[in-house]
Amino acid sequence: MGIFGSVSVKLVDEFAKGLAQQLARQCPPEGDKTDHGQRVTPKKLVAVTEDMFRQAAAFNEQHRLGIYKKARLGNTFRWELVTLGYEKPFAEDVTRRLILQLSARKAKAAKKSQK
Repeated sequence: MGIFGSVSVKLVDEFAKGLAQQLARQCPPEGDKTDHGQRVTPKKLVAVTEDMFRQAAAFNEQHRLGIYKKARLGNTFRWELVTLGYEKPFAEDVTRRLILQLSARKAKAAKKSQK
């Protein structure tokens, strides 16, 4: 269970696509303004991505994603971002940070349980 996790692939894919679509709604790829006409600032982008990372961490804790499911989540998220119009380097960077956040949280939890 540690490698694969207990959640279905379909649920992981749906969650990853939802995260990407959330990013696209709040920080659209095609311009510097949201649907509501607000300017997308670097501060807003950081806030939106940090919120996504928290959601992903909660999903990970709830479903106990294994290595392969985390990889699947990242891969699906990345390709959904590209499909939505983000440039590949941006999609890869955000995905890398997402996966690092998931891995870091697990490492912190493991250290706490050893104490």
